[in-house]
Amino acid sequence: MTEEKRGYWESKTVMVTGGSGFLGSHLVEDLRSRSSSVDIFVPRSDEYDLREKKDIERAFEDSGADIVIHLAASVGGIGANRENPGRYFYDNAIMGIELLEQARQFGVEKFTILGTICAYPKHTPVPFQEKNLWDGYPEETNAPYGIAKKALLTQSKAYRKQWGFNSIYLLPVNLYGPRDDFDLKTSHVIPAIIRKCIEARDRGDKSITAWGTGEPTREFLYVKDAAEGILDATEKYDRPEPVNLGSGKEILIRDLVELIADETGFDGDIEWDTTKPDGQPRRKLNTSRARNRFNWEASTPLRDGLRETVQWYESTSETFE
Repeated sequence: MTEEKRGYWESKTVMVTGGSGFLGSHLVEDLRSRSSSVDIFVPRSDEYDLREKKDIERAFEDSGADIVIHLAASVGGIGANRENPGRYFYDNAIMGIELLEQARQFGVEKFTILGTICAYPKHTPVPFQEKNLWDGYPEETNAPYGIAKKALLTQSKAYRKQWGFNSIYLLPVNLYGPRDDFDLKTSHVIPAIIRKCIEARDRGDKSITAWGTGEPTREFLYVKDAAEGILDATEKYDRPEPVNLGSGKEILIRDLVELIADETGFDGDIEWDTTKPDGQPRRKLNTSRARNRFNWEASTPLRDGLRETVQWYESTSETFE
């Protein structure tokens, strides 16, 4: 750990919304490793409802935060997005808008906003560049969530222009890794397929069913790489333009499922339910801005990250039964 990284966080109070969640728990661990004197405040949902202005005000009063890293979100896979479009729009918009406003009023010195790759237009040229973010409407199943999160970029730029408020906006690609959501009702593709493969393997099933055609592509970012990128950006990046965080590598969903089957030891057939939506046709990011602006690149190969995720799930899978 460099002295520069340690020095930035010394004696700071950092509010991490969503800090007990999947990404947040890894980010908090990384943050603790960067400074022994950093004070980390995680507003838990049973104490602070971040959709309520009074609870947000109380969180700032209780924490005295110097820096806010806003990770909290209502989010799920394609199925969950289809079932909860109103909830995902409202929860994510109201949380972000009011948090940013109260942070400004409480004199917070830096605010890092986590956006979503779902904010990009459905047919964005590949690889996705930040300049293309406003060139069309998002993929329909994710649009309410994506638009709610994209609104925070407009707010962030407006606050910087009018009040000089230092907020930054990051666009992480699909995350995966240990502690992911393995609930089949809300999980994304990697944890869902890992669980299906392991359960089918253990039961001796001859096949599993995956959603869609398998033909779309996706890019995936290991959660620990994402946490490092968010903290590096918070330390070093102070501009209004959004920044992609990703691995810069895409894979066919069909190939991904076969890779997971191999890592889990499932040797049955993969059946594709083509009545289910594919979602966005392709996702691959241009990650040069992160590399050029704050010298960050993802370092975990997909197979290595999948192996770590499978091992973690197998060690804790009884909690998901």
